[in-house]
Amino acid sequence: MTSTEDKQTTAIAERPATKMRLVLADESTQEQFKNILKENAGAFVASILDIYTSDRYLQDCDPKAVVMECLKAATLKLPINRQLGFAYIIAYNKVPQFQMGYKGYIQLAMRTGQYRYINADIVYEGIKVTKDLLTGAVHFSGEPTSDKIQGYFAHFETLNGFSKTTYMTQEGVKAHAKQYSKSYGKPGSAWSTDFDAMAVKTPLRLLLSKYGVMTTEMEQAIISERDEEQDIQAEIAENANREVIGVAPTIEESKLPEEAPQARPVAGPGF
Repeated sequence: MTSTEDKQTTAIAERPATKMRLVLADESTQEQFKNILKENAGAFVASILDIYTSDRYLQDCDPKAVVMECLKAATLKLPINRQLGFAYIIAYNKVPQFQMGYKGYIQLAMRTGQYRYINADIVYEGIKVTKDLLTGAVHFSGEPTSDKIQGYFAHFETLNGFSKTTYMTQEGVKAHAKQYSKSYGKPGSAWSTDFDAMAVKTPLRLLLSKYGVMTTEMEQAIISERDEEQDIQAEIAENANREVIGVAPTIEESKLPEEAPQARPVAGPGF
């Protein structure tokens, strides 16, 4: 083999895609995914190669480290395709990290079979938002007057009748992300590529981590998502053993009349 051929062979071996294929072809790696995903292992492994070869930031990361973060998504049985929005593998300073999408949290909540309703979405300008000072219930009224976003909300009701809503203004979400998320503002992060999806996730994540049904899967998702770990620790430290949670049997009983004096415009980013 000539020196030119040697160089070409070396260059091919050093390509990111080639390195990842070698890691994924390893018998122990294959076995881990098969143990977790059974017959779906092949498709999931193929998706790892897809996201890795299409993301130049991930290609700067150790492929073995990328696979380890993908295993976290596999354990939760969440796809890592960015277009689906269930989970992401994002590179921060050449270090890959698993990150949940808001659809992933909804998926894990639905699997518990204990929620009657669960929703998270955008609130547009023109919608009036009020909060009941006594019950903490958040109410929305009116119709959007433009396509300008003023905030984001998350809501759930469990089968036993307990319901809770969190609302955050758009500025409140940005301030929260700047304080707690180390990926905020970084090139290639989900905050940069899909801000609204991450913004919707913020009140949903805070709502479920504080008031939701904490299954092993949900706890694992929160712990695994290192990007927001400081957020959860701060939330626990701030709210643990400080608030009495009232359980309303039905949605109707938690509603107040429009003229109720307790209702006021929402001023803060979260509840």
